Amino acid sequence: MIYPPVCAFCGKIDENFLCEKCNKKFEKLTNVHIQKYKNKTYAEHIYMFKYTDIRREILEYKFDDKAYYYKTISQVFLKNKKICEILKTYDIIIPVPIHNKRRKERGYNQSALIAKEFSKNINELEYEDILVKKKNTIAQSTLNKEERLKNAIDMYKIKENKQDIIYNKNVLIFDDIYTTGATANECAKAIREANPSKVGILTIAKD
Repeated sequence: MIYPPVCAFCGKIDENFLCEKCNKKFEKLTNVHIQKYKNKTYAEHIYMFKYTDIRREILEYKFDDKAYYYKTISQVFLKNKKICEILKTYDIIIPVPIHNKRRKERGYNQSALIAKEFSKNINELEYEDILVKKKNTIAQSTLNKEERLKNAIDMYKIKENKQDIIYNKNVLIFDDIYTTGATANECAKAIREANPSKVGILTIAKD
């Protein structure tokens, strides 16, 4: 699908999908956070925003049929040199999947659109859509912490005959929001079964 060249945050026509005014606004809010882990299924979690700083934009992107937001959100990341350097350390980027039923209802997977855009702009980074969500569960956003953890257990798997793609590779899993880490953990656990060299998590925001 072709989208008009507008800044999603304000509606101004801009060939880069992010106008200078909004870019400056979000530059003040952006701070590349990197959390390292030794005892998790993933080695690090990288994110740019506190959820409260970009909540409206994320909710509109996910639930208000505003798929074109992906261009603008991607540009916020790609204009950040530190984020680009981090992306170049990975071989493959994989979006957190949504169930086929929800994808048909929404019309798109919000994480997949942004992950593809990163791959298009970072030569070293391949896009692979190889994770599957097994069941159409209750949306994590409607649950409390304990319910989120239970809801995500054993919910993801690698597509058949796709394990070799990520063997011994540095794999980055992309999602929009990190709250309890339940989704990130279960996706990383599924990826780990194919013996990658490293697994990292990248999200727009952390709640």
